[in-house]
Amino acid sequence: MDVKSTFLNGFIEEEVYVRQPPSFESAKFPNQVFKLRKALCGLKQAPKAWYARLKSFLLKSGFVMGSVDKTLFLLSRGGDTLIVQIYVDDIIFGGSSHALVSSFAEQMSREFEMSLMGELQFFLGLQIKQGTEGTFVHQAKYTKDILKKFDMGDSKPMTTPMSTNTALVADKDGEAASPRTSHRQAVKRIFRYLKFAPELGLWYSSGSSLSLRGFSDADHASCRIDHKSTSGTSLVSWSSRKQASVSLSTTAAEYIAAASCSS
Repeated sequence: MDVKSTFLNGFIEEEVYVRQPPSFESAKFPNQVFKLRKALCGLKQAPKAWYARLKSFLLKSGFVMGSVDKTLFLLSRGGDTLIVQIYVDDIIFGGSSHALVSSFAEQMSREFEMSLMGELQFFLGLQIKQGTEGTFVHQAKYTKDILKKFDMGDSKPMTTPMSTNTALVADKDGEAASPRTSHRQAVKRIFRYLKFAPELGLWYSSGSSLSLRGFSDADHASCRIDHKSTSGTSLVSWSSRKQASVSLSTTAAEYIAAASCSS
């Protein structure tokens, strides 16, 4: 579902004043200003005010907010569960009961002006194909668009995103090219890998178990500049990034990666 005029729904707690809009000035009080009671589009408080109102509404409706992801809300009713994920004005939701899902859609439509978009097919660059055998999530369109944007559509495909012998460093003596030629070549290698596998994705079989399995790995002190380790985790979302602190051993690096994956 999509919320219409999202930022007009929030209530602001601060005192905010605006000039009288052109063609709507008061002839009696031309030098006075308006005090806002609700948020307006373009107001810096508007996103926070909208989220506060939506969160308050969902919590009063019996939802529980995620302990890590504050935009994830869950509702348990008997033996059924409803899951709601929010991204500003875009909301995706689903559950184990059709009646529970329909009730939520009606409840939201009564409280806010909504557009029901139907079955989920596209969300934040992700393409979703749902069928009786399962659900397939991929980014084929995004991949093709980014290859076209950087004129890499005709590049030679590569079967892996990076060579195992590559170790990126600051390369301060290398030729400057946003920021260095060696870095640009590494990115081009990733693009060539995307050209090789544009429609790879995640397959969730409807016949498989609903239990979550997480995977984590760490490369101890892999950064040659600050000696920080790199974590790779996969559970709900995949990520690979440097750890915030320096690990003194491979074991410590693996523990940090495992904790991140659990979160």
